[in-house]
Amino acid sequence: MTEPAEVSALELAARTAIAYRRETAAAERTPVAGYAAIHAAFAAPVPEQGGDPASIIAELTEHATPGIRAQTGPRFFGWVIGNSHPTGVAADWLASAWGQNAANVSAAPAASAVEAVAAGWLLDLLGLPRESSVGFSTGATVANTICLGAARSELLRRQGWDVEADGLFGAPELPVLIGADAHATVFVGLKLLGLGARRVVAVASDDTGRMLPDALAEAVAACARPPLVIAQAGQINTGACDPFEAIAPIVREAGGWLHVDGAFGLWAQAAPARAHLTRGVELADSWATDGHKWLQTPYDCGFAIVRDADAHRRAMAVSASYLPPPGEFERDPSAYVPELSRRARGFATWAMIRQFGRAGIAEMVEGCCAIASHMGDTLGREQGVTLVSPVTLNQFMLRFDDDDAVTLAVVAAVQADAVAYIGSSQWRGQWVMRVSVSSCATTMADADLTIASVLRCLAQVRGG
Repeated sequence: MTEPAEVSALELAARTAIAYRRETAAAERTPVAGYAAIHAAFAAPVPEQGGDPASIIAELTEHATPGIRAQTGPRFFGWVIGNSHPTGVAADWLASAWGQNAANVSAAPAASAVEAVAAGWLLDLLGLPRESSVGFSTGATVANTICLGAARSELLRRQGWDVEADGLFGAPELPVLIGADAHATVFVGLKLLGLGARRVVAVASDDTGRMLPDALAEAVAACARPPLVIAQAGQINTGACDPFEAIAPIVREAGGWLHVDGAFGLWAQAAPARAHLTRGVELADSWATDGHKWLQTPYDCGFAIVRDADAHRRAMAVSASYLPPPGEFERDPSAYVPELSRRARGFATWAMIRQFGRAGIAEMVEGCCAIASHMGDTLGREQGVTLVSPVTLNQFMLRFDDDDAVTLAVVAAVQADAVAYIGSSQWRGQWVMRVSVSSCATTMADADLTIASVLRCLAQVRGG
């Protein structure tokens, strides 16, 4: 039974969270204290005695709040991070309060059933093969790893090798081809799976980071065995998507496996006005994407989607005598992710799809893209400001006075101005300001406030 003091802590946390979200949404500026200050506030010897629950929550709030980056605010453009929509947060609160370990059907029947429904909805929204399986992971990094694990399993199985039982020692070679402008997190999966980050073959890309089909065809032809090819929907700097209609047949004809890192770009599938960017993506064999980006779920939430459900289960399923198997028509969540102990991510996913619906998701994705276009085009018209590549999705890059030092100084000034948060990146050997628009809270008014801040900071940097 929950004690009154514990109830008070829960109520205080709820009130504090609601107040924070209201204040952040309305804040003109959101300055953040640094790591050292927050560390100093918390640093202390291990407590010898326990404390009062509500006092602990109050202390946590007091010391942590100054260092909370306003990622849920309407002008956070540093990375592709969604809004953690209140409906999803509320569902996630319930998931935590219910204390459900979504390991299997017997342990968590509601979590398992809701996850199954949400998985079907995701396939429908993203226009992917309905026979595909879906694993609910921490995010796209792990989702990519899961999909690559399924690919490794199936490609080696076709050559008579059981990698789950016998490992990689003595296994046939597995060629891995990847776009030259792939996201760094895909290499994490390759390292974890023993496929190596350095032995991959990079396939040339165009000025926006799109894989070149002719270059892929040449690389595939040079492979002695069917390759694992890794493409992407949404290049992290430009938003560009690989030409799936052209590259998928190349991979299929070679007997290979095409995986798509679609952390955010795969959601173009859900917006009719942008779906042409990902045309042919459904021809791939697996896809990874995030919920905590354009679906606006709270962290952590990602989806590993595999056309061959048997390969998916073979690579990930956990079995033990103490784990009851699912019934004939039941879906076991642990068959699709490398975790037994995990939170019930399906609740927040279901809640957010229920919140927006098909039309709302399309409107949100298109709205973010329109805001990105407005910001990029407006700033790109200013003297000395270069829009590095056309805005096609939600990502764009700016360079100031064609100078690395000036560009980095403007980024630092914008961060200090605290009207918006924007980061930097390198593209083709030069520093740029990289802007990501992915929050349902962002409006055109927020875009204009940010534009004004960037121009004000640029003038400040130029003025010395």
